[in-house]
Parts: sequence; structure tokens; C-alpha cells
Amino acid sequence: MQLWQQLTRREGYLPIEDHGLIGDGRGCALVGRDAGISFMCVPRFDRDPVFCSLLDRRHGGGFRLAPDGVRESRQRYVDDTAVLITELRTDTGVLQVTDAFALRPGARLEEDAPAAAGELLRHVRVVEGDVTLRIHLEPRGGARVRRRGEDWTLDCERQGITLRLWSSPPVTLPDSDLTLHAGQELFLRLRWEGSSSPYPSVDAGLESTVRAWKGWAARVVDDVPRSDLVRRSALTLKLLDHFENGAIIAAPTSSLPEHIGGTRNWDYRYSWIRDAAYTVFALRRIGLPSEAGGFLRWALEAARHNHQPRVLYGVDGEVPPPEVVDDGLEGYRRSAPVRWGNAAVEQTQHDVYGEILDCAFQWAATGGTFDATLWDWLAGLAERAEHAWRSPDHGIWEVRTSGRPFTYSAAMCQVALDRAARLAHRLNLPGDADHWAHEAEQLTERILHHAWNEQTRSLTEHLGEGGGLDASLLALPLRRVVPADHPKMVATCRATAEQLGAGGGLLYRYLPERSPDGMDRQPEGAFLLCSFWLVDNLTGQGKIEQAGELFEHLCSHANHLGLLPEQIDPSDGTYLGNYPQAISHVGLVSSAVALARAIRGVRPDLSTAAWFS
Repeated sequence: MQLWQQLTRREGYLPIEDHGLIGDGRGCALVGRDAGISFMCVPRFDRDPVFCSLLDRRHGGGFRLAPDGVRESRQRYVDDTAVLITELRTDTGVLQVTDAFALRPGARLEEDAPAAAGELLRHVRVVEGDVTLRIHLEPRGGARVRRRGEDWTLDCERQGITLRLWSSPPVTLPDSDLTLHAGQELFLRLRWEGSSSPYPSVDAGLESTVRAWKGWAARVVDDVPRSDLVRRSALTLKLLDHFENGAIIAAPTSSLPEHIGGTRNWDYRYSWIRDAAYTVFALRRIGLPSEAGGFLRWALEAARHNHQPRVLYGVDGEVPPPEVVDDGLEGYRRSAPVRWGNAAVEQTQHDVYGEILDCAFQWAATGGTFDATLWDWLAGLAERAEHAWRSPDHGIWEVRTSGRPFTYSAAMCQVALDRAARLAHRLNLPGDADHWAHEAEQLTERILHHAWNEQTRSLTEHLGEGGGLDASLLALPLRRVVPADHPKMVATCRATAEQLGAGGGLLYRYLPERSPDGMDRQPEGAFLLCSFWLVDNLTGQGKIEQAGELFEHLCSHANHLGLLPEQIDPSDGTYLGNYPQAISHVGLVSSAVALARAIRGVRPDLSTAAWFS
């Protein structure tokens, strides 16, 4: 059990890391170490949030269970589940709150099928002493509240949904005070789908939900370093997975700042195509092929519907709404603006060709098949990639300046050509496979020549002179563009660690003063995924002990629940950016698997290694 810790707030807000995630494969919520639900989107991840006090403590709405005289708290998951327990110690007693989004009776999470019961369950119990509790429930924007039998009905006009609250003993809305003694309980059920629950009681719903999660988690491999965090990462990725179609969102939140007081605040409640290949690598290698396959199917289907593939999609595979600024919210710790939607969907990013062809390659290498129409479309992407790398784009980091010929984008065009050639050769598919293979080889040589800076002794962010260092190039060995032990890759790895290092193995993505991104040189935190890429490079170079030490240090940044953010503030270790971040957990899983293979004396290659022979 975690140690008791005092609750601390800055500008009235809990630290980002003081939250846990619960969900049901459609929507999700963050639960603070104060037992408050400060962010919740239902019935879908990317809908207008019902509660978002995380982005405005006064006007964001929330669902709080606030005991009088709280001194300290602690929080944990029920092992191998997404059921969260928060305990609060007050001046007079100890309160335990168990929270979960209910799953349907008999839900099997390994199947691509609806599992959400459409309700939040909250079980409150006084463990010792007496506790006076204030219950506050108010959606953002308010609601028309009516009493109907044993339920409260809340018509939320802003969100376009109706909520129904049942409780035992009864409470009033929006506020209710209740004193409970040792052994006494409070049950709360908040529904947003249908009028009745599939469970006779809150306890029955919690027990069934625990069984479903444990049954799913038993499939995750455990012969890897820090198997506890690998398992929690798998559960977190599952919480970010739309069970019914396989889409995986980047994070469940919007506008958590990459620098306190700055404007690097983005909406991450969408699914990025570029994350698909990384996520699939990770999930397949820890025993979760169905989730990997579901994401691949979703990614290929979503991208195929567009003549020009988009960088990101909504969980329904459609183009997200335009990015807008929400002036009605002050932002986390007054870090405005709050944004909904993401303008990156309109950007030109040439890496999408490689991301899609790599997804298709993995799909085929693990048993998937293509019809003629799909293959024609994929082959067309390879042909476009052959020329696209020559023109500027906005790159993996989605800069908001005019474009540049980014090295990572050129590298992913190489991936598109390489994978198309291998698929055509392997499966005897139509297309000029020899030409694609030749162009891929030539593009690698151009990258090694034109992105190389003799002064910095490293590959740089864009082709040609004047580019700064870019930690995304650490991903080149993972995508088999340049081997990790290639002299120029080893030198790039060294230069990146030295010049982009933020201390303790943490890395900045790039330096805004050297690599303009349209954000007026605003600072940001260290980007956690880049450090896991550094682990993978060291592993690929045979520096296993150094890689293992860095991996353990990075794991120490996981919070009390094993969750990871997008970024870390190097000055104090606090979390920045949207949270929890899927790609950070993918990085942890991938590095753990690569290290495990290297320790066993096996090359840390991909599961599709035979297809590269």
C-alpha cells in the first residue's frame, strides 16, 4: 500500500501526478488523490467534458467527495484492474473511496465488442472513526436538475446528455452534507446511458468489473524488467483504447500545459496515425495481439477514407472538429488558453506515408491480408512518398511555423518505400518493388549525407545546413532506417544526450531557440518518450548496463499509480502535458521488451524481423 501523503495544491490545483485514470473503453475520468473527479468525458473520449475542474477549479464543474479536516491521503489500483481506491485520513477518521466505470456483466476485454455499462460507480466506506463528508456534483455549464423517484436527473444542455444519479443513503444536489461512522457506507451510481443499471447493486457492479479487468490483464507477459510497470502500462493503454473499433487516443485530457503559465496547451483526445506503429509493436510483444490488430484495422480504415491521409482522427475515424479556444476556462494553474480540437489535423506531415505503410507491413507480417483496392491505395502512398520528402512539411513535432524538410519526415518516406517494396516482394503484389527498394536505399544515403552536421557531429532536424538537434532522430533505428550501431547514429545519440539533456537522462525534444516552432521560444518540459528511445539506442549499441540503468531511472518517474505524463519538469520532477500519455507508456513497454531480449542474448529486433531478411 502507498504511504500516506499530505495533499498539496498550487494556485488551487492538485499536481497533475496526483490523479488516477478510470474508464470503460468509451469514456474516462481522472480521480484526484482528494477523491474528486476533476475531468470526465462521456459517452466518448473526445466529447465536451461533463467535469473539467482540472482546467478551471471554479467554473469547470466536478464531482467531489470532500471530508472535513483532511490531513493526508493515499491511492492505489485494485491489482491488475482499472478500479481505483483512494483513502483519506481526517482529524476524526479514515475514509475509503472506490471508483470505477462499470463494465457489462460477462465483459471479455480481449474481444472487439462493447463493454461499457454507461455508469460511474462510487463506493464510500468509513474505515475508522467518524467522517463528515460534503458531496458536490455539478456539470460544467450547469444542468436542469429534477428528482424522479430515487434518482436525480440532470439534463446537461452544454454536453447534450442526461445524467442520472442514484445514491444510498439519499443525497441532495448540487451539495449534500453527510456524517458517517466506522463501518457505514455510501453508494453512488452516476449513469449516462439508459435509465437502469445492469447490476442490482454498486458492489455487484464493482465485483464484476474487477473480474473483467483481471481476466484481461492475465494475458500480459511478465518476463521483462519492471513487469509491474509494464502491466500497468498495458492497462493504461487499454483504458485509452476504444474497445469497439480499436482506436487508441493519445491522452484522455486537453490543454494540460507543457510549461506552467505557457500556451503550449493542446487537445490530445484523438488518435494519431503515427502512434499506431509504435503502439502495435509494444502491444504485440507483451501478449496482446487482438488490441494491436484492432488498432491496425482502425488506422488503415480511417486513413483509407481520405485521399490525403490525415495525421490524426477522432475515435470514430472521422476528421476532428476545428481547433477552438475556450475563453470560459482559466486553464490548469491559469495556463491559458484551453483548446478543444487540434489544428495539426490540417498540417502537412510527410511521415504519415511511412506510418501507414509500416502499419500495413505489421498487419501482413502477422497474418493480415489486403484486397486489391487497399493494396492499390497503399502502393499509391509509396509512390507519393518517393517525391514528398523533397518538399517542406511541419514534422513530427507539428511546428506552427512555415515548413522545413524535416529529417524524420524524410526517414518515414524511406520507411514507406521500404515497406512497400518488402510487401510486394513477399506477397507477390503488383508494383515496381525493385524501384521502391532502390529509392529507399538512396533516401537513406541522402539522409546520412544531407542531414549530417560535421560541427555538431550529429544528424540534425532537417536536410541541408542550419538544422538543430532533434531527439526524434533517436527513433530512426526503431524504424530500421539507420542501425543503432551505425557510426553516425552512435554520434547522434551521444550529441543528443549531451546537448538536449535535461539532467538525469531526461531529454528535450529540441531547443526552441535553435529550432523555431512558432511558439515564441516558450520553454517546455523534458519529453519522456525521447528518453525511452535513448534506452533503445543504447540497447541496440550493446550498452546493456547503461541502458538498464537509464531505464530504471526513467521508471522512477512513474507516479504512485504507475502512470506517466507526456513531459517532466526537470527542475522538480513534476508532471507536464496531457496525462496519462499513451506514447510514454508505449516507450516504457518497448524498452522493457528490448532490454529483456538483449539480456537473454537475443537481438532486440521487432517481431516482424523475418520479413526483413
